[in-house]
Amino acid sequence: MSVKLSGPLADRSSWSTEECSIGKAMEAVGSRTAMVLLREAFYGTTRFDDFAARAGVTDAVAAARLKQLVEVGVLEKRPYREPGQRTRHEYLLTQMGRDLFPAVFALMQWGNTHLQAAGGPLALVDSETGEPVTVSARTASGEEIAPEDISVRVNLDWLRQAQVR
Repeated sequence: MSVKLSGPLADRSSWSTEECSIGKAMEAVGSRTAMVLLREAFYGTTRFDDFAARAGVTDAVAAARLKQLVEVGVLEKRPYREPGQRTRHEYLLTQMGRDLFPAVFALMQWGNTHLQAAGGPLALVDSETGEPVTVSARTASGEEIAPEDISVRVNLDWLRQAQVR
């Protein structure tokens, strides 16, 4: 089972993976800590101390990863102040961060299926119906599609933009 490489991509030895979107995404959010912090952001965590405690990492590690996620644009840092306290910052998902939802929860779904007994400790369900929620590859019209039914081709819009640079 594999996706189909078409056109100039069919000869894999002739093209570069230098601009690989998967590689760029992993550079941006690919550490275990970054993914766990994103999980916490999706669960509603916003405060630094809560991120560090819930992710089970030191303050230094949490600070470094949160800074990285802010620099990439996945989280935004906003000041807040409790009465009588100094100004602190909370971390909120940006639209770019919210767009990571399918990726983060696809990893959870995969882990539940392949790495956990009895389907894992948590399940995603529709808030109103309780129906299980799954992440899968779909066409733009909503049809579920298997990897072997997907073709990878050169994105001509990206290619034209890259040539302008």
